[in-house]
Amino acid sequence: MVTVNIGMLHYVIDHIYGAFMHRTKISPPFFSRGWGGSKLELLERMIEDLFPEVEGQNWPPTLIQPIWRTVWETRTACLREGVFRTTCDEQLISALPPESHTARVAFLAPKCVPPQKTACVVHLAGTGDHTFDRRLRLGGPLLKQNIATMVLESPFYGRRRPMLQCGAKLLCVSDLLLLGRATIEETRSLLHWLDSEGGFGKMGVCGLSMGGVHAAMVGSLHPTPVATLPFLSPHSAVVAFCDGILRYGTAWEALREDLAVQKTVMTLEEARQRMRNVLSLTDVTRFPIPKNPNAVIFVAATDDGYIPKHSVLELQKAWPGSEVRWVTGGHVSSFLLHNDEFRRAIVDGLNRLEWKEPPL
Repeated sequence: MVTVNIGMLHYVIDHIYGAFMHRTKISPPFFSRGWGGSKLELLERMIEDLFPEVEGQNWPPTLIQPIWRTVWETRTACLREGVFRTTCDEQLISALPPESHTARVAFLAPKCVPPQKTACVVHLAGTGDHTFDRRLRLGGPLLKQNIATMVLESPFYGRRRPMLQCGAKLLCVSDLLLLGRATIEETRSLLHWLDSEGGFGKMGVCGLSMGGVHAAMVGSLHPTPVATLPFLSPHSAVVAFCDGILRYGTAWEALREDLAVQKTVMTLEEARQRMRNVLSLTDVTRFPIPKNPNAVIFVAATDDGYIPKHSVLELQKAWPGSEVRWVTGGHVSSFLLHNDEFRRAIVDGLNRLEWKEPPL
């Protein structure tokens, strides 16, 4: 009788999927145009601005005024799509491609419950998630529990994708930091809008993989408690691009050559070390502990070929009071099979928050 190690099977599936996506010549690798030159230097200087030195610094963000259109409406629910100008400052806007200057959101909300008795969660994109559909399918069933879903289209993705970019394969390393920084700024503005204009009684932020890293950063920086729900997420992009499967889809030779322009001899190992140094800026353990760490729930996979267990546990250790829940599977299979667990985490995280006091 042949016994199959299911965990190893999930892990192998991740590697087969990764080999197909990142080692074949179907599409160019990540960062085929190098580091990004002066844009990368600008972002490295600006990243520290995310860490407020005093309580309340960088808050409130720019208040957005989305222009809405109704996609569909029933007796009990409504789906709208909105556009607004990115809330990044002018330095960041000048670094972003023009296609990314306009942000797009989908907003799925119940109609028969007042906002103050409704929660809303902002869903952020994982690598390659160019549309609203998957995240709307994740959030849709939560309408029955009076939980609205707001989905942000990431810069560099969907209609915000630069013309020369192929799929999710960012052209420069600076694009990865730009994508993250702009996503954080826009999400903070969306949460501010949901609070001040929407009047929602509770709020949360979630994301899968890369989106989970961004959700953790936003939850960390928010001045009041929000449910923070990173799914299948590392504590840092170093794990994904230097240690995990995505390292096979990275244009290391192009990065080495780009560095060699400034230096006569440059090895691949030096290029990899430079990448580790740059992506260490995305290490969420450097961020402040969220205001209510009990409302932080990580969902991680037991046999994830992209995200090792130690990476998830590092962030839980940095945020005492947070919870890790394990699902059986790999990165790809959990993404496909465990939406119910993700929804349960969203509900439980929101239940650990107090309802906002209604205005007098």
